[in-house]
Amino acid sequence: MYPIQNLNNTATVAGASRVSPLTPNREAEALAFLAERPAVTFAMAGWIRENGVLSPHNRGTFFASRNEMGQLDGVALIGHSTLFDTRSESALTGFAQIAMGCPNVFRVLGEWDKVERFMGYYKRRGRNVRLECREHLFEKRWPVEILNPVAGLRLATPAELDLVAPVQAQMAFEECGVNPMDKDPVGFRQRCARRIHNAKTWVLVEDGRLIFKAEIVAETLEVSYLEGIWVNPADRGKNNGQRCLSQLVRDLLNSAPAVILMVNQKFERSLNFYHKAGFKLINYMDTAYVGE
Repeated sequence: MYPIQNLNNTATVAGASRVSPLTPNREAEALAFLAERPAVTFAMAGWIRENGVLSPHNRGTFFASRNEMGQLDGVALIGHSTLFDTRSESALTGFAQIAMGCPNVFRVLGEWDKVERFMGYYKRRGRNVRLECREHLFEKRWPVEILNPVAGLRLATPAELDLVAPVQAQMAFEECGVNPMDKDPVGFRQRCARRIHNAKTWVLVEDGRLIFKAEIVAETLEVSYLEGIWVNPADRGKNNGQRCLSQLVRDLLNSAPAVILMVNQKFERSLNFYHKAGFKLINYMDTAYVGE
């Protein structure tokens, strides 16, 4: 996590006087702001709800931007994963200026048009953008097709960390070209273990083999966000993935009215998988990787 005091200094140097770190006493205000657009603010809102505004688990610092009347016009998390939701160009500019002074930014994620403008500031300052990806944002609401139940679908146990972590690392490598098991093996395993401990990782395991995996990355009152959905290549084409996903989605829809997920548009097979599962395309997001 980039030290908060350093980011404070960066905000001053950048001249972003209308942008300041988000403090715990403003948490409710920020959540209300993010709740206005839950389909694109799910990660920030979910992490604030789970970790609070100030937590090393956020791997960054939350910032707020205010207009001339003192009203919020933007909220951002700036750090390893840099996310933002803005209502003005000046808010977007202020967040971009601060992000350029943060050395541990690895990826920037947001609505495609805003990410294009955000990264424009990076490029004009000569900062390297290693990879840019277009993501399809999918949503599923009731009704959900009822398929044959999967009796073995359950939450992962701590003993299954060695089954889950390598798969998650391989998926990250395929997405961005960096294997977190090589870059930060201890921290990566700790994050995988924490998700298991917090009942966020669902698995289907048969005879010691991982058949299906899914991660609940963020949960709000409005949406549950899934990531890291994987079906063992040896078991594809057997309807295991569709059955597990249908069962998990039905369970999650008992807590929130929508389940959302993102798919890199280069993965055509995955896009077809979610279309078949009844997910609807609701937006396009962009991910830009700026770290090595």
